[in-house]
Amino acid sequence: MSTDEIPKIQKIVSVAWPSFLVAGVATVLFFTSFDPREFLAPTRFAGLSRLGAYSIGFFLFWLVGFASSALTCYFRRTCDDCNDDNPAD
Repeated sequence: MSTDEIPKIQKIVSVAWPSFLVAGVATVLFFTSFDPREFLAPTRFAGLSRLGAYSIGFFLFWLVGFASSALTCYFRRTCDDCNDDNPAD
């Protein structure tokens, strides 16, 4: 099965789900080492609750994981796949 035959939603989920799992692990590991109140104290976000910091941290980790997974999928295309997208005149 070529990548053209895979449904678009399956492509999105194959990137989003692993990045979600990695974001969960990264959030746990990061926030067991750093307290959000101490981490944010010298910034303008000092009033942010711990839950708010955990949520923002999780979504930032998810974004980084999603970008990493998406770039991996993009760069694993073969030269033939790239050339088929842009046929020579």
